[in-house]
Amino acid sequence: MMSVRMKATKCPTDELSLTNKAIVNISDFQDEVQYIEVSTGPGQHFVFAIHRSDDVPRNAIGFSLLQRKWATLSINQDIDIKPYRFNPTSATECLCNVVMEVDFLQKKTTTLEPYDSDLMAKDFIMQFSGLALTVGQPLVFSFQDKKLLGLAVKTLEAVDPHLAMKENTEPKKTRFGKLSGNCTVTFEKSEGSSINLVGKAKGKIVRQSIINPDWDFGKMGIGGLDKEFNAIFRRAFASRVFPPELVEQLGCKHVKGILLYGPPGTGKTLMARQIGTMLNAREPKIVNGPQILDKYVGESEANVRRLFAEAEEEEKRLGPNSGLHIIIFDEIDAICKARGSVAGNSGVHDTVVNQLLAKIDGVEQLNNILVIGMTNRRDMIDEALMRPGRLEVQMEIGLPNEDGRFQILNIHTRRMREYKKINPDVDCRELAGKTKNFSGAELEGLVRAAQSTAMNRLIKADSKVAVDPEAMEKLLVNREDFLHALENDIKPAFGTAAEALESYLARGIINWGTPVSNLIEDGKLYTEQAKASESGGLVSILLEGPPNSGKTALAAKLALMSDFPFVKICSPDDMVGFTESAKCLQIRKIFDDAYRSTLSCIVVDNVERLLDYGPIGPRYSNLTLQALLVLLKKQPPKGRKLLILCTSSRRQVLEDMEMLSAFTAILHVPNLSKPEHVLAVLEEYDLFSKSELNTLAKKMSGQKIFVGIKKLQGLIDMARQTEQAYRVTKFLCKLEEEGGLDAGTSIHQ
Repeated sequence: MMSVRMKATKCPTDELSLTNKAIVNISDFQDEVQYIEVSTGPGQHFVFAIHRSDDVPRNAIGFSLLQRKWATLSINQDIDIKPYRFNPTSATECLCNVVMEVDFLQKKTTTLEPYDSDLMAKDFIMQFSGLALTVGQPLVFSFQDKKLLGLAVKTLEAVDPHLAMKENTEPKKTRFGKLSGNCTVTFEKSEGSSINLVGKAKGKIVRQSIINPDWDFGKMGIGGLDKEFNAIFRRAFASRVFPPELVEQLGCKHVKGILLYGPPGTGKTLMARQIGTMLNAREPKIVNGPQILDKYVGESEANVRRLFAEAEEEEKRLGPNSGLHIIIFDEIDAICKARGSVAGNSGVHDTVVNQLLAKIDGVEQLNNILVIGMTNRRDMIDEALMRPGRLEVQMEIGLPNEDGRFQILNIHTRRMREYKKINPDVDCRELAGKTKNFSGAELEGLVRAAQSTAMNRLIKADSKVAVDPEAMEKLLVNREDFLHALENDIKPAFGTAAEALESYLARGIINWGTPVSNLIEDGKLYTEQAKASESGGLVSILLEGPPNSGKTALAAKLALMSDFPFVKICSPDDMVGFTESAKCLQIRKIFDDAYRSTLSCIVVDNVERLLDYGPIGPRYSNLTLQALLVLLKKQPPKGRKLLILCTSSRRQVLEDMEMLSAFTAILHVPNLSKPEHVLAVLEEYDLFSKSELNTLAKKMSGQKIFVGIKKLQGLIDMARQTEQAYRVTKFLCKLEEEGGLDAGTSIHQ
């Protein structure tokens, strides 16, 4: 059929433009003509379905703005038009699959309201059945009186009508076809679109994996934290690995916050840094807590808002397709203190906490953020921040166990092994066994200290500091360097109070008789009970007895014999001048530190002095008493074991205070009560000759003796300074004066 020359014009009404058809005058084409082919130039052919209307003048065809852009038409342009008929035997007659890209027609007016793609597909077929479609063709779609949608034909597939009834007929891609009533329509989001599609007619979206494809878990460089990292991954990232459709079907929300807490130097910041590297997300924003605070009113809150601004803008633009924004707060306790706890009336801390809560989980909550907070003072953080929906994954990054320490030492010595700068006699497994309660940072410090010891050997100690020119070749870090560093340079913050224990045991434990043997034997049993896996995790022992009977030394001996990696001493010596509340906080801190180690021992020395007990009155600190009672009965966290050794010279006082029931066991430490006890001690000191010991034995025979081991050791020191001829007499006189020997004994016989 010959083409006719006609003019392009505007679509007469907005309503007619929603038909996506070319609008023609009723008189221009015969009734059987349903489609026209428009030629705008050589090789430029476009097929449109037509709609008849009196609003278009004769010899003119109305096109919407979208149609004119697609076919590059201008108003009043002359175009060649001829009727088009689909061939019933052609494969293009039978479109079976249509994929449409969808976006809001007006980008300024978007919404996150869900669009049901199944209903959209039905509505699309009802509105546009019989429409001629070409790949790349733009369409406008009015769906359920919501915002107008802009569509673009992405792919078309058709089946040959002669083969359509046969099984396993593969549809073929085509550039052009007619939309039929039984066609399958699928909608896909346009790139950068924020439309929220739901339903089965939603096309597959190629998503960027949230895990960085170059990430290697083996090269993380985090030693001893595999279990914690796996737990964080399970809670915080597993839901983000799956496509949003599946997450939507489960009805689950992504975790938006993680709190890493634990002692200093255990790898919290390192783990947060590695999480940022692992994820295929925006560069993490790392913020130190104090940086947020500003002296100007409102600036601190504005600083918090600025952190979330990019995530907010992308969430509005892309919706569920938005990338993940990571914000890492180091020392989060600096800005998130419990509201109302900070003195002063400025209220800056409170409003910063409120602003942070609103951004993470407020009315206009964001779903494309992950906030990672780090602190070693979890108790200072506002409780509202730690509920589900906010910093809900709370992971304690504790002190590494032996395997963890082995991993950390391997990481820090890897470079030395590569360049053969470490002696083969260095065994990381041995060092891991010797570094109980070391944190990751302390282990790194140990390696540095060993390196500096090795380097120091190669520095010439002349008048000038000079390095051996062949030092590079000679330098080898060996086992002795590590042992030297372990002994002299690096001490764990959560280790044993070695110096204090050694001072208590300066004179050793003298086994002067059966009572001492029994006490040590019972102490060993209770220590084993504390270690046992089937035990409750808490064993508290009271060592009570008269003054100077050696209770503190015995407690120190049992603490060392336990071989627990964490041993702390809670002594009144360290709390002289403390107020009641300060004393309670100090005691609480010692117990809190103990809970961080797998096996811990606390020696509470001189309990009645700790409680400010005075016999005149009587007076004592009830606040400290209540705090100590609570802590003595408090079970340590699951998997942790705690041994508490208390000493007291006032059993009756503790009984009146109702403290005795708080202990697992009470061991009585007696004074020396028999002459043979005193002689056993004197033999240990090698001060008196055999004849002198015989004389002493005769003098003390049958006498009542009651003396503490510390008092006896003092008398021995005094006797050591006396002339040998008077030594025995002086010793017995002083023993009688101190009340350790019955006054009826005659020392002149």
